[in-house]
Amino acid sequence: MSNFWDYNVWGTISLIAMLLLSLLVANMMKRRIKFFRNSLIPTSVLGGVLLLIIVGIYDAVAKTPMFETKFFGGNGYEKLEIITYHALALGFIASTFKASKGTLTKKRTVEIFNTGVTTVSTYLLQAILGFGITMVAVYFIEGFFSSAGILLPFGYGQGTGQALNYGTIYETEYGFTGGKTFGLTIAALGFISASVGGVIHLNILRKKNKITVSDKDEGTMFLQEIQPANEIPMQDSMDKMTIQVAFVIAAYFVAYLLMVLLGLVLPGMKSVIFGFNFILGVLSATLFKTVINLMRKKKIINHGYVNDFLMTRISNFFFDIMVVAGVAAIRLGVLEKYWGIMLILGVVGLVSTYIYNLVVAKTLFKDYPQEQFLMMYGMLTGTASTGTILLREIDGEFKTPASDNMVYQNFPAIVFGFPMMLLANLAPENPPLTMALLIPFFIIMNIILFRSKIFKKRK
Repeated sequence: MSNFWDYNVWGTISLIAMLLLSLLVANMMKRRIKFFRNSLIPTSVLGGVLLLIIVGIYDAVAKTPMFETKFFGGNGYEKLEIITYHALALGFIASTFKASKGTLTKKRTVEIFNTGVTTVSTYLLQAILGFGITMVAVYFIEGFFSSAGILLPFGYGQGTGQALNYGTIYETEYGFTGGKTFGLTIAALGFISASVGGVIHLNILRKKNKITVSDKDEGTMFLQEIQPANEIPMQDSMDKMTIQVAFVIAAYFVAYLLMVLLGLVLPGMKSVIFGFNFILGVLSATLFKTVINLMRKKKIINHGYVNDFLMTRISNFFFDIMVVAGVAAIRLGVLEKYWGIMLILGVVGLVSTYIYNLVVAKTLFKDYPQEQFLMMYGMLTGTASTGTILLREIDGEFKTPASDNMVYQNFPAIVFGFPMMLLANLAPENPPLTMALLIPFFIIMNIILFRSKIFKKRK
């Protein structure tokens, strides 16, 4: 039995407190220091970098890893990885519970579909370039893992959580020493790329007088947006926030049961199945949402229980925690001999993602090319929140459809992107075959994406 004053009782709380305190300090720096305010670096990334600096100083002075001390329960890095893993799925689940609004026209449906295809095509481009670089690097770096470049689309395109998931698979199943940290570092470089590329692009547009930067103030929210009509009250016998959290956790628990079941049916795929926790979480949340809507339609329940405003707050909380924990979990010492190749991957990821998405936006989204580009570039080097940060610089009130494209593109992106996730598991076993499959897959996706230009209707 543990005593309440033991470190193993307080270790996790101490770790979470450090994450949240770093976010508060980073937020203050973003608001008070002009350089950080203009940098477009997400607060969560800045908070993670602050922790990395503190940890680096402590480790150098004390000669022992700070997060491995008794104060954090002796296994702080493991806890940070667990937090990152779960926060990814919980954030997606909360986002899924939000209501779909508006009727989609044929044009809007095409734009959303094209956005989803662009997402997957960018993943494939990042995978081909990253994989190609590391397949060559093995001839120059002794003992290097040839499939490490596949982590580029997971770090850039999908963010911290998936970079950790696949880094863990490569480390535990295929012997890639430092795989987890490699993936997390690539994700951190992605956030830097989002900021650097975004700032450069915005400055180019400013100099050409092509944009008017919007006011960053959030503005006033109306009560109807926070508490829509015919929803349960904010405070009743059970607080409304408690109900939202209960839905999210319940959906995640069902997703866990599905993963356990699939793991029993396909024991050889267990690590892959549990790496897809966010996809099964989205499916579970969609099931919950469908049942709730059906119950309302059948008058079994008369009031709305899911609140979009609160679900947005919950998803943003988990994504902030995911990013700050993921950056803080980077072990710089593990990657001493890999920094050169990681910087090459980072620069290639920045340039290729920038050019490809700019071409797509100008070709297929001619009504709002700059808004579409900034949203996609930010999302495909960081996360959805990074894309939103860049988009708000020129479309603060989200008057263009770009923000909706980002939300609704998830379904086509998951459908088309799923095979690439399977190829990522094939890469360590057969690198040449994987590359031979990635290239035609990329070509096919681009034929689908630019179908209106390739197959022009004859007059």
